[in-house]
Amino acid sequence: MRAKTVLPAVAMTAVSMVLTLAVVVMWLGAAVPWPVALVVGLGIDGGWLATLAYERRLAAQGDHNRAVTAVGWSFGILAAGVLIAHALTAEHSAGAWLAVAWLPIAAKALWLVHAMWERTALTPLALDAIRGIQQEARDEAAVARARLRAEAATEETRLTAVTEAGARVARVQAKTAQTLAGAWSTLETARAGEETGRALTSVTARVTPGVTPRWELPVWGPSEPLATRSLESAPALTDEALDVIVDEIRTSETPALSYREMAARFRAAGHSASEVRLRAAWKRVA
Repeated sequence: MRAKTVLPAVAMTAVSMVLTLAVVVMWLGAAVPWPVALVVGLGIDGGWLATLAYERRLAAQGDHNRAVTAVGWSFGILAAGVLIAHALTAEHSAGAWLAVAWLPIAAKALWLVHAMWERTALTPLALDAIRGIQQEARDEAAVARARLRAEAATEETRLTAVTEAGARVARVQAKTAQTLAGAWSTLETARAGEETGRALTSVTARVTPGVTPRWELPVWGPSEPLATRSLESAPALTDEALDVIVDEIRTSETPALSYREMAARFRAAGHSASEVRLRAAWKRVA
């Protein structure tokens, strides 16, 4: 893995040094003796190579020196400047020389990338541990997603079942209410009919002279729960006691109460007696 970053940096550095040396010799060779031009070119390349070697030594020790880095970049910029100046003053192939003038800067950038790779490099054991942690996290996420999807499907099924059951109950209630409404309408029609009223009056015995019992509709609506003590639990009244209670209730107001009013007050007072005995007592006291 290290060769993937160091080899391009070494190759780019070598090409840049060769180009810098050749340009310095050709460019300065016309003005000064070629040995002098060669010394200048080797000086630039030597300074660049020395600072690069020192930077690599510091990096191997886990250290860093900004001054050395600045000197190295200075030599790289100087080499790039020499190539650019030669390209601008060359009479032939100026474009070709200008195209390779960026090579020294590129070489320094590659060494920077290699240094960053070294600072972030991990051992195979650490990489295996990281891959294991990532795989475990992916497995947990997949299990969580599957659990959520299963719970969502279960909740959807439950809601569907509850909705269908509620719809069935609503339909049954609506049908029952419609049936009860029809029956109630029939009873109301029978109660309000003139012929039906006369027929019911003719078959209903009069309790008191001049009073015709009225046929009441059955109660349809909320019912109240019975009291804790049922009617059967109360002790049965004797005929004498029943006559006294009925007479007291009947004559509690003027004029005397009707049988229906007396019976309602009798049961509201908590007394217990069958309808047959209560009517017989009414007849005896009335």
